[in-house]
Amino acid sequence: MTVTGEPWKAVAYEERQWHPAADVRDSFSPHLAAPGPYRASVPLLIAEISVHLDPDTVSQAHDATADLIRLDSELGRETRALGPLLLLAECSASSAIERVTASALSVTLAEIDETLEPHARQVVAHMRADEISLARAGSIDEDTIVHVQRTLMAATRPDRRGRWRSQQIWIGGGSRGPQRASFVPPHESRVPELMTDLVAFMRRRDLPPLPQIAIAHAQYETIHPFLEVNGRTGRAILQAMLRRADLTQSTVLPVSAGLLQDTAGYFDALTRYRAGHAADIVDVFSRAAHTAVATTRVLMDDLEAVQDSWQARLTARRGSSARRLVDFLVQQPTLSSRVAVSHLGVTAPNALLAIDRLVDDGILTQIGSGRRNRTWAAYDVLQAVDALAERSRRQR
Repeated sequence: MTVTGEPWKAVAYEERQWHPAADVRDSFSPHLAAPGPYRASVPLLIAEISVHLDPDTVSQAHDATADLIRLDSELGRETRALGPLLLLAECSASSAIERVTASALSVTLAEIDETLEPHARQVVAHMRADEISLARAGSIDEDTIVHVQRTLMAATRPDRRGRWRSQQIWIGGGSRGPQRASFVPPHESRVPELMTDLVAFMRRRDLPPLPQIAIAHAQYETIHPFLEVNGRTGRAILQAMLRRADLTQSTVLPVSAGLLQDTAGYFDALTRYRAGHAADIVDVFSRAAHTAVATTRVLMDDLEAVQDSWQARLTARRGSSARRLVDFLVQQPTLSSRVAVSHLGVTAPNALLAIDRLVDDGILTQIGSGRRNRTWAAYDVLQAVDALAERSRRQR
């Protein structure tokens, strides 16, 4: 990458003919749903392109990269405890960017199949998609991206998952046709070539990692290769790129929490990328990385305070099932007796005894008042995660 040189090129456009489906023609007025020409974008092929950025953008990206690496190194010993909550924080923030919101309680209940709340199930699907993305970080390809989208769609529209789109989509302008859209992604016939080109760009080793990741994300969002969940799929793949670049080897860092703090700036940077200004999205990602680091440190401090409080209240003897269970609550802050039995490797009655001890010590609280199919929550942990989400949303 060079600091000076030719500017990034804007997307081109081509004229296409819009042929609405019969149900669209029947549902709307003839004028708004009529066949006719529209302009679809033709994104630049970037697999071998030179990347030129201004010195300030390069410097900010370098500082953000160092910040990510430093925190990831510090987290190495805490990965097992913090990893599940950081994954929850990342996927909750990414979902919230798309106005899909759920409390930490709802999401963790959905994880143990104790709720059917739709938004919570979508966040859990996002978590599973991120796990798949991270598992394949060393060999990102088109199949990985399709698999991630397929996993995300499992909670909503399985009929629309697991393949590149086969029709034109558009952003803004209503649902009646692309003629009035604010942006029209490339025609579906161009998607396979563009995605092959994007994967080749993602695999390059000659670029600084954070600018490469930011540009790859913006290119992906420009292509919009699926009918649905393009944004969440792109942010799941973002985590794989961070891992592949050795910026996060220990765990997930909630970069989406930084994007959520300024969604207007994030979306504007994507628009400016399409207009030929690549530096803006790199700057947005640098700020988001710094926010992810700060957010993670606050969560670490909050959870340390929670654990100190628990140790002061805990009456169970060392080595007991209750002691073992309390250490598990940071990773899994909602429980059923089934989950406790599985984790502790004890009988159901003994698991319930351990849960009852933690209830008596004020660490666990039963959710609801039923006597059958009971669940419990460590609200101190859930409140720490919700506080993180609230801080991100409040600064939008």
